Amino acid sequence: MLVPFTYDYPRPALTVDCVVFGFDGDGLQVLLIRRGIEPHLGAWALPGGFVHMEETLDQAARRELEEETHIKDVFLEQLFTFGNPGRDPRGRVVSVAYYALVRPDQHTATGDTDASEAAWHPVEKLPALAFDHAEILCTALDRLRGKIRYQPIGFELLPKHFTLTQFQELYEAILGRRIDKRNFRKKLLAFDFLVPTDDFTAGAHRPARLYRFDRRRYDSLAHKGFLFEL
Repeated sequence: MLVPFTYDYPRPALTVDCVVFGFDGDGLQVLLIRRGIEPHLGAWALPGGFVHMEETLDQAARRELEEETHIKDVFLEQLFTFGNPGRDPRGRVVSVAYYALVRPDQHTATGDTDASEAAWHPVEKLPALAFDHAEILCTALDRLRGKIRYQPIGFELLPKHFTLTQFQELYEAILGRRIDKRNFRKKLLAFDFLVPTDDFTAGAHRPARLYRFDRRRYDSLAHKGFLFEL
């Protein structure tokens, strides 16, 4: 039985915010919701909300993401904690931010509950964001740019079967710069967990072989001390 306890200090409210990245083949996208309530009514923002007393932070992040956008069952990782005193006009609010990686063609976003709308936006052409969400998004982008160099999380943004060109275009979109094609493919093809399939692309251009990411093989190599680096 819990014994009532009186705190000597006021307790700030706790929220979660989710930076959801997607890749559509042309560029890196981020999912935003249009706020349907005050404060910042009508402004674009990151999906998120207040943490319930009985749930963990991860549970809260997944719940809020599903409630406001109908997106669920995705790669989600804790990012950083944002707690500047003036970040929320409602009072002292601390937010634990997460970032997610999804394939937009497999996750149709629809605004719900506190969100009147949900839509994908190019990272390079973002609208003004509510609260300190622009800072949160920049922090998430920096994390993504660093992490794809030493962990194969980029595969979360690609179709199950993909070409080497698609993989390179993904990395160029995330890093924001061109990559030397020859050196990039040489490194990529040296990985045992990148498996060539018997399928090729169809169309007017020269057919390109499709590959798949073998998660089990990568996990086995990582367990033995393998270091992914691109």
